[in-house]
Amino acid sequence: MHLGYPNHAGSLVRERKLVAWLEQVKQDAEAIFLVGDIFDFWWDWKYVVPRGFTRFLGKLSEIADSGIPIHVFTGNHDVWLFDYLQQECGVKVHYKPIVYEYAGKKVYIGHGDGLGPYDKGYHLLKMCFTSKFLQWCFARIHPNFAMWLGYSWSHSSRRKHPEGTFHGEDREWLVLYSKDLLKKEHYDYFVYGHMHFPIKINLSESSQYINLGDWLSLFTYGVCDADGFRLEQFQHKTD
Repeated sequence: MHLGYPNHAGSLVRERKLVAWLEQVKQDAEAIFLVGDIFDFWWDWKYVVPRGFTRFLGKLSEIADSGIPIHVFTGNHDVWLFDYLQQECGVKVHYKPIVYEYAGKKVYIGHGDGLGPYDKGYHLLKMCFTSKFLQWCFARIHPNFAMWLGYSWSHSSRRKHPEGTFHGEDREWLVLYSKDLLKKEHYDYFVYGHMHFPIKINLSESSQYINLGDWLSLFTYGVCDADGFRLEQFQHKTD
């Protein structure tokens, strides 16, 4: 979703669409999973949080208050979601992939950044991101400068490493990582975000790799029910 990108006006259009989608799926959802990079940059200070996103955060709170579990995964752009969404919106925040069982199916769910041994450069970067000392230092920066710095880094990173291109099964790290896991334990579905392209790949006769796509331009999402797992595209009535 990368809310906040590329600017307030552009982000607000997508935020309204996201709220409309949440309003639709809450009608029959047993649980809702948002698999990371919800925000293009986010930081929880002790008494301050980033400005904006009130429509989205309000809808999250409403749905959580109604009793529908909402699972939020941190991504590489919003790894610093600490306790605000949990305390104020009532969602469950996950910092690592989880296994969720539904309708007799075993689903491995995560954002997808830094999994497996393949992206060694990012592993080093993530160690910095999750360092308690460096987090303490960043929290001392005034929010005005800290948010400018965070958004500047995020936008620069996207220009250097554009997402959305599938490089083939034998070159995609998340596909390789899922195949490695499958050698040790069976999962019916591996579900990720991160790579920004919607795709389903059969890893075996009974296991699939799924990337959900994005909400920058595609507005795709996954549905898991008794009939299996499928990818759909949200069409808002104003589209």
